[in-house]
Amino acid sequence: MSPEIILLLVGAFAAAFVSGTAGFGDALIASAVWLHVLAPAETVPLVVSCFFVMHIFMLASMWRRLSFKYLWPFLVGGTIGVPLGTELLRIVEPDTFKRVAGIGLMIYGAVMLWATALPHITRGGRPLDGAVGMVGGVLGGFAGLSGFVPGVWCTQRGWSRAEARGVTQPLILTMHGMAFGWLAVGGMVPPETGTRFLIAMPAIAIGAWLGVKLYGYFNEVRFRQCVLSVLFIAGAILLLTPGGA
Repeated sequence: MSPEIILLLVGAFAAAFVSGTAGFGDALIASAVWLHVLAPAETVPLVVSCFFVMHIFMLASMWRRLSFKYLWPFLVGGTIGVPLGTELLRIVEPDTFKRVAGIGLMIYGAVMLWATALPHITRGGRPLDGAVGMVGGVLGGFAGLSGFVPGVWCTQRGWSRAEARGVTQPLILTMHGMAFGWLAVGGMVPPETGTRFLIAMPAIAIGAWLGVKLYGYFNEVRFRQCVLSVLFIAGAILLLTPGGA
C-alpha cells in the first residue's frame, strides 16, 4: 500500500471521527494529514466532496436530535461567502491565514477551557449570525474550512449542543456542496479526485459512525469541552501543517 493511500485513509478516518463527535473539524483534520502527500489545489476539492457526502448521512441520522432554529442566517451569509472564497483560492497563498487563525484558535480554546464563567455574546442578533456565516462560507470556498468560525461563535453564544450542532452540521454540508460546485465550474477539480474519493469513503463511514456513537454519551459540559478541545487542536494543526489549505 502506497504512502498516499495510507495517509488518505488515516486522514479520512480521523477527520470523520472528530466531526462525528463535535459536529465540525473534518476539513482541518483531513487537510493536516492529506497535505503531506497532496497539493492544496488537490486537497480542497477532495475535502469538500468527501465530507459533503459524510454530512448528508450524518445529518440524516441525527435529524431528530438537533435544533435548527438559529440556522438560516448562517446559510444566507455562507451562500454569499462561498464564491468569494473559491476566487481567493486562485490568487491567495493561505500561509498567513493559517498562522493568524491557528494562533487565534489555540488562544480561544485554551482561554475558554480555563475560564468557564466568561459572559456569552447576546447582542447582534441574526444579522451578526449571518456575518459569521459569511466568514464561514468564504473559508469554506477557500480551504473547505466552513465550520470552525461558526463553531466558535455558537460556543460563545451559549447555545446548547443541539442548537450549536443544528447550525454547524447543515452549514458545513451546504458550504461543502456549494464549494465543490464552484470549484468544478471553475475547472479546479483534478481528475484524480474521483479515485481518491472512493479510497477515502470507507474510512470516513467508519470514523463518522464511531464519532456519532460517542456523541450520544456527552452531556452539555462534556460537549463544550470537546468542541473547545477540537478548536485548540485545530489551531495547532493549522500552524504545523505544511503547504496550503
